[in-house]
Amino acid sequence: MSRYAIQHRTHYRYARPVTLGPHRLMVRPTDSHDLRLESATLTLSPLARVRWAHDVFGNSIATVTFDAPTDELLIVSDLEVTRYSLGDAAIGLLPEVATYPFIYAPDDRANLGPFLVCRYGQCGPAVMAWAQEIVRPGADTLQALRDLNAAIRTGFAYSARFAAGVQTPSETLSLRSGTCRDFATLFIEAARALGFGARFVTGYLYDPALDAGAGAGIAGAGATHAWAEVYLPGPGWVEFDPTNGLIESPILLRVGVATDAEHAVPVSGSYTGLPEDVIAVDIEVKVTALSGSGAAPHAPPDSAATPAVQGESETEPMQQEPQGAPAPIAHRTAA
Repeated sequence: MSRYAIQHRTHYRYARPVTLGPHRLMVRPTDSHDLRLESATLTLSPLARVRWAHDVFGNSIATVTFDAPTDELLIVSDLEVTRYSLGDAAIGLLPEVATYPFIYAPDDRANLGPFLVCRYGQCGPAVMAWAQEIVRPGADTLQALRDLNAAIRTGFAYSARFAAGVQTPSETLSLRSGTCRDFATLFIEAARALGFGARFVTGYLYDPALDAGAGAGIAGAGATHAWAEVYLPGPGWVEFDPTNGLIESPILLRVGVATDAEHAVPVSGSYTGLPEDVIAVDIEVKVTALSGSGAAPHAPPDSAATPAVQGESETEPMQQEPQGAPAPIAHRTAA
């Protein structure tokens, strides 16, 4: 068991007061058996109205609307979470899917739906060929996915990019470089091309080096992070982080899931004004281990925890981050 404090701060500044459109925030994790949401506070400046809802994937989404023009916008999400993970060694597949390829049960295929469908050129031939070089028929299923994960980790160069959007899998394959969301997208497309159900994950990454005040020791730390999950009968959704070669790691802190990166942007919104009106966008993510966190992960207890309210961090175009001319307003979600 490990417990973390997470602060995700987004601050937009404008050259003159602008009118803000609605902003969509995916910053609150879903409480589950492997990640417990202990508390969450959302602080906004200027004053705003907040409406919570679940999206089609079951994520908690806050829609924020503003009444008055402002020259800056501040969005601060403070979380405390407890993470439970038994790690890669505890992944146990059902015997009938232990060897690749396998066929999902009819119910699983129907429910996985879009998570089985390639989204870039009907599983582009270059991506398909690359994936088939790594994963061969008759291979151990879990080891094949480990190899796919490792192939990106060792064969591609990580480079942070703060602009919104992702490279296509073919572009990433050609460039042999990208961001965490580019690598997650390539892994997902390759997994789907091979017949696996896979989905995109957005969240945070704990780096002990940053926590200790040193430079980042793990790619993608200090910002929002992206990785993938593959559905495997037996354990269910299994985490793969191709940026760092991690599998079911307790330092991966999930916030939301979707079919692709487009539907998993942490902060998106709009303003009425000129492009040059945005003079600064600052994004800061801090993940700190809290005292009492266990060195080794453990299975969670059966009792329910009491939840409260939520890099290379990505924001959609036309989004802002303020500090706060008006006094900040804290919005808290009760258990």
